[in-house]
Amino acid sequence: MATSNILERPFINITNIIWSFNRATNQVNILLVKRDNSPYNQFWALPETFMRLQESADEAALRLVKEKIGMELSNSHTEQLATFTNKLRTPKSRALSLAYMTFLPDKPHLEPGYGAVDAKWFAMGYTDSSYRFSNGLLAFQTSECSNEGDYYDRFAHNESKPETHLAFDHEWILKIACDRIKNKLDYQPNILLVLGASFTLKDARMVYSPFLKTPINQIDNSNFKKSHRHLFTAVGTSADNRPGRPARVYKLAFIGA
Repeated sequence: MATSNILERPFINITNIIWSFNRATNQVNILLVKRDNSPYNQFWALPETFMRLQESADEAALRLVKEKIGMELSNSHTEQLATFTNKLRTPKSRALSLAYMTFLPDKPHLEPGYGAVDAKWFAMGYTDSSYRFSNGLLAFQTSECSNEGDYYDRFAHNESKPETHLAFDHEWILKIACDRIKNKLDYQPNILLVLGASFTLKDARMVYSPFLKTPINQIDNSNFKKSHRHLFTAVGTSADNRPGRPARVYKLAFIGA
């Protein structure tokens, strides 16, 4: 009878979904890197790093941001998403992923780091059945599966191609991230941290729009203000030199001063 080695130790890596907002296009973005090693060589992927012996998962997530894009952030800008442990998620060596989300207050220039040949921001869009992330001719979609079992059953038999699929199970991880953010929009919208320390209601609606799969002009400003006023604290008015009355500016009430 076969026995398992109780001393087997799977790799533990940190997968970080790094969000930003492009002020030029008014679009939510995520960071993807093009891998330069096996497995999934030349595939686009979410940024990852192995957790070091003397650091916590939270510390590793923040270190990943510093190493990839040179930004030092407090832990108020990160949020643990989920742990992904399905045995099919990585070929050969077993690897568990502790997934985090990081919300950047700025959209910095990118330089690929160790293990990557390229790094790009991908703009968020949506279809009826998934979320879509694109940069030029490159486009990737989140999984259309509704549950983990179905996803990994298909994942085990699919032939992934670098032009159409992300590495590993990152299409599933990204789906879970988008669903998490959507589900928290009405009580803890951490995604608004991508707008910086303050924002207008229009800014907030532009961030909400792709997660709700609703065009911004269909999100009524008055109703939005009424239903979300418990989440926002007014901090002044916009300094933009535009015709008409300056827009009121807010910050997230639950973040603190």
